[in-house]
Amino acid sequence: SQRPPTSSNRPTTSRPIGTAMGRQPGTASRLYTAMNPTTARPGSRAGQPAGGIALNAQVTVVDRPTTQHGLGGMKSAAKGGRLVQDKSYYLGLVRSKINELYAENTKLKKEIENSSDENSSFLSYEKRAETLAGEIRDLQGELGDYNTLVDKLTTDEDIQDVEFDCDNLRAENDRNAKRMEDGFEVKKQREDQIHMLETELDQEKRMADNLVNDMDANDRQNYLKLKQLNEHFLKQLEAGQQELDLLNSKIETLQEELSLSHVKQEAVRLYDQIHEFEVKRDALIEEAKTRGSPAEEREKLLKQVKEDNQEIASMERQTREIQEKIDPMQEDIQQLDQDIEENQGERNQKYKELKKREESMDEFLGTFEDNKMEEANKISKIEQAIITLLETMSRNMGRFTHLPTPKELMSMKADLQFKEDERQKSERTTIGLASEREKLQHDLQKMEQFEEKLNEELLVLREKVTEMEKELEVYSDLDKLKTKSEAKKQKLMDDRIILQKRRDNFKELIQALTVRYEGLKAQLNENETYTQLMNLEKKWQHQEQNNFSMKEFISQRTMDCDFGKTSKQVYHIMDDFNAMLQNQLAARKTY
Repeated sequence: SQRPPTSSNRPTTSRPIGTAMGRQPGTASRLYTAMNPTTARPGSRAGQPAGGIALNAQVTVVDRPTTQHGLGGMKSAAKGGRLVQDKSYYLGLVRSKINELYAENTKLKKEIENSSDENSSFLSYEKRAETLAGEIRDLQGELGDYNTLVDKLTTDEDIQDVEFDCDNLRAENDRNAKRMEDGFEVKKQREDQIHMLETELDQEKRMADNLVNDMDANDRQNYLKLKQLNEHFLKQLEAGQQELDLLNSKIETLQEELSLSHVKQEAVRLYDQIHEFEVKRDALIEEAKTRGSPAEEREKLLKQVKEDNQEIASMERQTREIQEKIDPMQEDIQQLDQDIEENQGERNQKYKELKKREESMDEFLGTFEDNKMEEANKISKIEQAIITLLETMSRNMGRFTHLPTPKELMSMKADLQFKEDERQKSERTTIGLASEREKLQHDLQKMEQFEEKLNEELLVLREKVTEMEKELEVYSDLDKLKTKSEAKKQKLMDDRIILQKRRDNFKELIQALTVRYEGLKAQLNENETYTQLMNLEKKWQHQEQNNFSMKEFISQRTMDCDFGKTSKQVYHIMDDFNAMLQNQLAARKTY
């Protein structure tokens, strides 16, 4: 039957329905067609629906869209696939998949070969690019030298300046070369020393081994034990060091955390207070335990009084010594004040402050005797009270067998409280005197430092005065100065004339060099080497661009050709399919 002509009035070919261009399809095509739901019937050509439509089919405009060549053809209705899916169908399906996998593997192998060829060509290109880059660097260095010469000539720079710069560069290069040679010599010496030390170490080891071998069995055993013990201690030391480092790092971490938390800081402060209170409590308990009988307490008090008296006597002696040292220092300070006021006025404020401080010290020293007498009276009263207390204690010791009355007990308690208060006052006085003594010693040290500083400043001032006197002697002789200035002026005038002549000569030389430079420039423009240099520079830029593009292309191709994982997955799936087919065939053979 004939199909109706298309909108372009072309005749259509006729063929039987269900055939593929008048030829029976193969097994693989039939199997593939069975899976294709767009076939007209089972066994027809895959992907090619039967031509034409049924006469009683309902045609709608939407089913035939308008194209550039008119209305489009109608599509036939899709029919069902293969109804019977037997063993041959699945075998054909597996074969088709295996063929596709082999085709894909072949394609990947070709891509690998192409990538290998490209990589080999890239390596050759890279080597060539490195060679060209080296040549370009050499040419750039030579070109830089030419440019430097041209700049020197265009800026009218003196040939002597160029020679001077050249000499400086040559000297610097010589210094660097000498420094490098010295470095190599030092390195060689260090290597020789290391070699000698290694040789000595080997000799020492051999000697130690020989000594160990010459030892007796017991000595050798003891030596080995000691060696093992030493190694064990070294390991313990290393482990302890590591543990110490770990603890230090942990402490630093905890300190950082503590610095960030006010609550933790407050807790640490409270723990410190608790520790201090516990220490005080233990000290009080220990003191209570060590507290002896009244006779022992009396001896302790007498001993304390003697020590206090000795301390007071030593403090008085030290005070007298300090006063004796301060008197000459005051005279020196007054003399220094006068000298400094004459030479320097900018330090008056500091000296005034020092004077005020000195006056306060003088005032303290002036009232020191009165304070000392007052404290001595207090100490004598305390001593008298202690003696009275001791007498009372001795009487009480005599009457120890008899209990005191409540009134006597209250009186004794009051006396004891009074004596305790007096003792505390004495201790506070002693502490105050000690602090005042420390303060005076500190002030004395400051005065000594200030005296040393003033002596140094006086030496500097004397040196300056000596220099100024020498300068005054020089400048006092005006005739000699005028003679020197006239001679210097005449010398400068002569130098000016010489330099003007040299300038004129240099101008002529520069003009000649400029003419020569223009000629050389023209020759350079006509020179083939210069032209080749310019062309090589352009080629170098082009090669750099090509190298960059080749690197990008190679990296992209490398990323695209990374199919190792995919190939492994494909081989794994093929193995799974083969195993599954073998299992199915084996199971069917058993049936």
